[in-house]
Amino acid sequence: MPNRLATESSPYLRQHAENPVDWYPWGTEAFERARAEQRPILLSVGYAACHWCHVMAHESFEDADTAALMNALFVNVKVDREERPDVDAIYMQAVQALTGQGGWPMTVVLTPDGTPYWGGTYFPKDDRHGMPSFTRVIQAVANAYRDQPDAIARTTDAMRALYANSSRPAGPSGTVDAALLERAFAQLATRYDRPLGGFTGAPKFPQTMALDFCLRWHARSGDALALEIAHRSFVAMGRGGLFDQIGGGFARYSTDAEWLVPHFEKMLYDNALLVRLGVHLWQVTRDEEVRRITEATIRWLAREMTLANGGFASSLDADSEGVEGKFYVWTAHELDAVLADDAAIARAYWRVQPGGNFEGHSILHVPVAPALVAARLGLPEAQLRSTIERASGALLTVREQRVRPGLDDKVLAGWNALMARALADAARVWHDPAVRALAVRNATLLRDRLVNADGRVTRVLSGTHGPSIGPGFLEDHAAVALAFLSIHELTLDPAWLHHARRVADAMRLHFFDEGTVAWYDTPSDGEVLITRVRELNDNATPAGPSLALEVMLRFGELDGNTAARSEPLTAMTALAEPMSKWPNAFGYLLGVAQLAIDGAVAVALIGDPDSAGIQALAAAVAEQYLPTLVLASTGGETASAALLEGRAAIGGTATAHVCRNFRCAMPVTDAATLLQQLCTPLAVT
Repeated sequence: MPNRLATESSPYLRQHAENPVDWYPWGTEAFERARAEQRPILLSVGYAACHWCHVMAHESFEDADTAALMNALFVNVKVDREERPDVDAIYMQAVQALTGQGGWPMTVVLTPDGTPYWGGTYFPKDDRHGMPSFTRVIQAVANAYRDQPDAIARTTDAMRALYANSSRPAGPSGTVDAALLERAFAQLATRYDRPLGGFTGAPKFPQTMALDFCLRWHARSGDALALEIAHRSFVAMGRGGLFDQIGGGFARYSTDAEWLVPHFEKMLYDNALLVRLGVHLWQVTRDEEVRRITEATIRWLAREMTLANGGFASSLDADSEGVEGKFYVWTAHELDAVLADDAAIARAYWRVQPGGNFEGHSILHVPVAPALVAARLGLPEAQLRSTIERASGALLTVREQRVRPGLDDKVLAGWNALMARALADAARVWHDPAVRALAVRNATLLRDRLVNADGRVTRVLSGTHGPSIGPGFLEDHAAVALAFLSIHELTLDPAWLHHARRVADAMRLHFFDEGTVAWYDTPSDGEVLITRVRELNDNATPAGPSLALEVMLRFGELDGNTAARSEPLTAMTALAEPMSKWPNAFGYLLGVAQLAIDGAVAVALIGDPDSAGIQALAAAVAEQYLPTLVLASTGGETASAALLEGRAAIGGTATAHVCRNFRCAMPVTDAATLLQQLCTPLAVT
């Protein structure tokens, strides 16, 4: 018989609806029962694409004996971390404090008031490899709650103190200036894996936000190593097994240092951040391999992740038919059978050999630069490329007949907004109408289904036809506002500027505390939890406060508000020392700091957005990598930002005004002169 999770909106929670565990969703019902019966709460947190979440579910939560023990000892609560990042963040902080590490599945035991007193991650069904069995662990934890109240009280007191300390805004730890950016890059460079790309260690994550900062630092300083780190790392990931060589899109991370063996789940947010990085790398390098990787990822998004309503699904599972990676791997025999005359070239390109490189199969990867492969085969590189494109298409057709990994089709506002912003950049830079349509359609869905009349953002749209549920968090509001600004830059339609401002105003009203001058991840009128979450460092996605500071800075530039630049700089001083010491954890904020330090390259385009003149000027702006670009257009309507006020079209001709530090150069009407202004310091008037 299905449990209480059967009616939940989350695909992850519904995966557990047939468990014999008496699961509750997060909510008052579970806590009321725990208080009434004085039982501890066993909180299990995971997400739909999590491989080890599936393993623990199969081993323990689907086992009748284990479930009976859980039901006898605890009130059991299941949470989708993607729907409730606040709950996940609160209890992950506890697990990391208690054990020194974290991850998913996350298992935490709470007192009936929600205070954690024990936590961990994955536990096997039986004792193995030095790990205690899940049943042995939960029996011990339940016994401690019953028999050792003083010890439990000491732990819960320590947890409450931890939360109290972490919620207090810190004082300044340094100055946010160009010297900080230089120190942060120097620290990043010490961890650069020069032979393999990325940063040293395994497992190896893309760390896209740190790579983005390297690219920004190169644009600011001309540092060749900074460009090498960003470019070499992106290409290495794109040639590795981390990247789906057949269908496009990046997996979550590589289990090794060589980018070969991925954890096969594909997450929307990773690919959003990597698409945007790829577009910007191409602007700097004009490397066609970077463009192919990026465009292949966009095609994957359109083919496999785009729902009928224009929303983007959250993730693709790592497993199919209960086996991790089965959907993606090949044997040499399969390539020979599918590719016929192209097989020998394809096997050499992807280094597919008998026996494979992963559990008897091969993860396709490109271990040698394509030009070198072509030289070894005695082929022109163009012929190699056309052969590989033909082979990829044939293999993709065959692969589509396999049992597909599970799709988590919930639409998350913040993650969709990150992707819409990346697509808007791609469409603007590459003048691609199909990508433009994909971006605008997604942003329109966000506007119509997930943004209320007062600018409040809802977190989740459940599937293609489901309801909008759950109040949005800081990251949702900030990412949506930034996406709408990017759609305005793409379409030059001033309506998107209005939509962005509406969301930004709601964000400040509900997430900024004037007293502590701090941004919080949860709204002031949201559910009261054991602490109010305030995540300052990047995780898999940019930290909400970092995104919010960028929104404020961009609107400050649009509105000619110098105070809007000083406030974020002051807010960042508390993190000045951590940013320089641990830049991998603050990559996005370092980019925001650069915008605050240098100010924007602000461009106002005046004229009909559909006219050839405006399109030529917009194309000139898109030619350059301008990491602090702020672009606005009246679209023929009344100015909606100070940057646009008083700007005129010279002689009725489409005109561009370029400004830095709230001072503007002479207006121009031709693309060549505009390019020159963008590339050189302004002669201000």
